[in-house]
Amino acid sequence: MKAVQAQTAGAPFVVTELDVPEPKRDQVRVKVAACGICGGDAIPRLGLFGVQLPRVPGHEIAGVVDAVGEDVRLWKAGDRVGVGWSGGSDLTCEFCRRGDFTNCVGRTIVGTSYDGGYAEYMVAPQDAVARIPDGLEFAEVAPLMCGGITAFNALRHSPARPGDTVAVQGVGGVGHLAIQFADKMGFRTIAINRGREKEELARRLGADEYVDSNEGSAGEAVRGHGGAAVILATVDHADLQSDLVSGLRPNGRLIVLEGQQPIQVTGHALANDRIDVGGWYSGVAADSEDTLNFAVLKGVRPIVETFALEEAEYAFSNQSKINIRPVLLTG
Repeated sequence: MKAVQAQTAGAPFVVTELDVPEPKRDQVRVKVAACGICGGDAIPRLGLFGVQLPRVPGHEIAGVVDAVGEDVRLWKAGDRVGVGWSGGSDLTCEFCRRGDFTNCVGRTIVGTSYDGGYAEYMVAPQDAVARIPDGLEFAEVAPLMCGGITAFNALRHSPARPGDTVAVQGVGGVGHLAIQFADKMGFRTIAINRGREKEELARRLGADEYVDSNEGSAGEAVRGHGGAAVILATVDHADLQSDLVSGLRPNGRLIVLEGQQPIQVTGHALANDRIDVGGWYSGVAADSEDTLNFAVLKGVRPIVETFALEEAEYAFSNQSKINIRPVLLTG
């Protein structure tokens, strides 16, 4: 089969040929139709966190079950399925035994712990596979398997309730989905982004208000709109995330999805209005199914630009120039 590998840490991706993998016990083989490109694909590309190279990246996978291993009961050949970031749980650790599979001590990550979707075929544990409902094309499914589930899950588990104000920092790959989910969940939605270039897009996606973070304190601007019950930070920008704390209403929560630098907030700010700063980490296959079903129900769709599998290096290296979300097509 044709595949794309991270072969040397820090080097460009390489198009190669590999044997089609055979599903083992409790595994499913997926014939990949589309695979989204995500910033998380930098983990195998750079050889981070002990990933073993060579590795086929890709954790936003949509396709069709091609074959199943022994003891697979839920899936059969021909099923339309997706595979996301969460690559399976050990089912025996303390967290799994309490039903908290996302925090499994032995959790695996698709495209990092084992080969992912930058290929014509991939295999995954049966518990990492999600069913795709009718009404979604494969290229639409792919970004929902990571950016979509993360935004949807963070918002539905937040303290915000219909009618509350929710602000979304970033109108990019995750943010443009978060704005749609927030709008469809019934929140008054504020989009936050640098510059005015994406204001029209943000409003078209469902934003009721728009804040340009280049025009001063974004937190104070959100406060000027009455403050937010929840601010969802989708972009790695510690200074802005720190500033956004001032945009929370009493009992509000800043939910951070990404970031490498410390967020600065005083104990007084936390205590005075009883606000929280927390994070959210993806979800498991059942959460992906909930995300996909909600997307069909309410018409949430990613904005994508498609590329051939052989163009993976270009698409990954030029994400900032691409129409919101690059997706590789293998068919």
